[in-house]
Amino acid sequence: MNFTKLLGSLSLILLTTSSLNAQGAYYDYKARCLGVELDGSATVECYGKGRNYWDAAEQAKKNAVNAILFTGIKEGNGGCSRDPIVLSSSIRELQQDYFANFFSDDGPYTEFVSMKDERIMNKVKRNRKKSKRMQQRQVVVRVDKLGLKKRLKEDEIID
Repeated sequence: MNFTKLLGSLSLILLTTSSLNAQGAYYDYKARCLGVELDGSATVECYGKGRNYWDAAEQAKKNAVNAILFTGIKEGNGGCSRDPIVLSSSIRELQQDYFANFFSDDGPYTEFVSMKDERIMNKVKRNRKKSKRMQQRQVVVRVDKLGLKKRLKEDEIID
């Protein structure tokens, strides 16, 4: 009887552990606020996935800008605005061509993001996961929120 309970408990632990590992492999990390600069820019820790280091880092930059534009930064130290710049979800749908071009490789989003706050130790100790086909990287980026907002107003995307 005790052996049966032990075997049942052991199988439950193994099942739980394997399901946690499966979830971890596909977990999407959210952007996290590290601070706000006096020029209005936000320092954000973000993750990206790609086929190599550079693709993953570029995707992380896009994810940081995307979070500031459409979802707001809800994680981290609370210094960043929790509200996104684009408040209406319908704007993204109505302006699909604009945002597809905006987030294209070497697109206009690159004007508003920099790696100024990336420290050498972050580059050495950066959280990373690697599989046969994909890499996931954590990067620290600075996003020019005021510049983004100004650009979207000039392009008549927001009021």
